[in-house]
Amino acid sequence: MARTMLRSLSESRRQEVVLRIGTEAFPGALRPRSMQGWVYVSMQEAVSQSLFSYWNALRGNRPAPRRLEIDPSRIADNLPDTFILERVDASTLRFRLAGTRITEALGMELRGKNLMDLFNSEDARTLQQQTDLIATHCASGVFRFSGSNARGQSTSFEMLILPLTHVQDSVDRFLGSITSIEKPSWLGMSELTSRTLIDHEIIWPGGRVPMLEDHAARQAPFHPLRREARIVKSARRQFRVYDGGLCSAGDER
Repeated sequence: MARTMLRSLSESRRQEVVLRIGTEAFPGALRPRSMQGWVYVSMQEAVSQSLFSYWNALRGNRPAPRRLEIDPSRIADNLPDTFILERVDASTLRFRLAGTRITEALGMELRGKNLMDLFNSEDARTLQQQTDLIATHCASGVFRFSGSNARGQSTSFEMLILPLTHVQDSVDRFLGSITSIEKPSWLGMSELTSRTLIDHEIIWPGGRVPMLEDHAARQAPFHPLRREARIVKSARRQFRVYDGGLCSAGDER
C-alpha cells in the first residue's frame, strides 16, 4: 500500500527520508489516518525529519524518551536549530535552551521566554490545545508559522515539537526544532516582530488517532502528575503538605 502511495507522490516527496513511527515504516512523513486511508504530513525540513527519527528511535516501545537520555553529540548537526521547552503548565512552555540559528533567525534571545508569548492570543490558544494533545497522548506536532520584520519582509518556518519525560512519568519537557523554510538572505539582520501560525498537524503515536469516545484516562500514556504528600494536623485543621512548598488549590483540607 505504501508503494502505491509513493507512486502518486511528486518526485521531491519521494526523495524524503523514511520515518519510523512505532514499529511501522512510512515514506517521508506518511502516516495512517485510519484503517482505510493515508494522509501526508508535511514535515518538509531535513532538520525536522532527522530530529524526529532520533527521538523516535530513542523512545523505542515507550510513549516518550526521557530528557536525560538526549545526547547532544547524536544531534550535533541540528543543535543550532533545536530547542528544549519546560512545560510549567498548559499555557506556559518556557524555553530552557534554544539553538543559535533559531535566536538569530527570530532576532531575539529565547531562553526563559514563554513560547505562547511569541504569538497572538488566538494562535496561542491553538498552540496550547495542540501541545496539550502532544503531552497527553505522547504525539508529535508539526507547525508552520510566518515571521515578519518591521520592513514588511516575511518568511516561513517549520517547527517540530516532541514530548519528553523528565523526573517522573509525565510529559514536562518538549524537544523541538525551528527551521527557516525559504532561508532568505535578509534573515537574521533584524528582529521578526510578529509571528503567525499558518497550519499545524499532529502525528499520533503508532499512527492511530484516539477515538473521541475513548476516555482520556484510558488513552493517555501517562496519568496526571501526582506528588507524594504527608498529612499534618494542627488544632482543628488538617493539611496536605507537599515537599518543596508546591501545592495547588484544593490540596488544603
